Amino acid sequence: MSIADNLLAFTLAAALLTLTPGLDTALVLRTAAVEGRAQAWRAALGINLGCLLWGAAVAFGLGALLAVSELAYTLLKYCGAAYLCWLGLNLLLRPRTTFTSASAEQGTSSNWLFKGMLGNVLNPKVGIFYVSFLPQFIPQGQPLITWTFGLVAIHVVLGLLWSLTLIGATRSLGEVLRKAAVIRWLDRTTGVVLLVFAARLALGRR
Repeated sequence: MSIADNLLAFTLAAALLTLTPGLDTALVLRTAAVEGRAQAWRAALGINLGCLLWGAAVAFGLGALLAVSELAYTLLKYCGAAYLCWLGLNLLLRPRTTFTSASAEQGTSSNWLFKGMLGNVLNPKVGIFYVSFLPQFIPQGQPLITWTFGLVAIHVVLGLLWSLTLIGATRSLGEVLRKAAVIRWLDRTTGVVLLVFAARLALGRR
């Protein structure tokens, strides 16, 4: 395939993967509904920053280590599962009934940026996915590092656009989503989703 064909094929494949509901979608939707668009946007930025970090790891060889080292993969997998479990239990057992106050939001403005990033960094399946998926779209003879970062950048742009769409979709439901019962339900539902993903990550095979 030509370079243009490779880029088009990757963009279409990455778009389909981005639109597939998963942990990132659940986090962005819940954060937008409960904590507002600003925090949801921070979560989305953190998620995609995690993708960039994995892209860098793959480009410089760490991803290949995860692909061949069972110990490295297992350690990172259980760290990621424990982190998701901690997040899920917090939401499930201590759901909120109101939005965070403005002063509290200012004090934790980067909280969801960090949570979103850590959720992706501690998920070795993202690294394995990049190791196995990206090389298929790098033309023979092209610089590996440049193309890896370029393809990851396309994936990140698609992810940000999808997150922006999700955040915008919660706007029309703002009044309903601010009700205490709805906030508790969203927190608990997201907590269950996170626990399910934690179990799938911990018990899943490569």
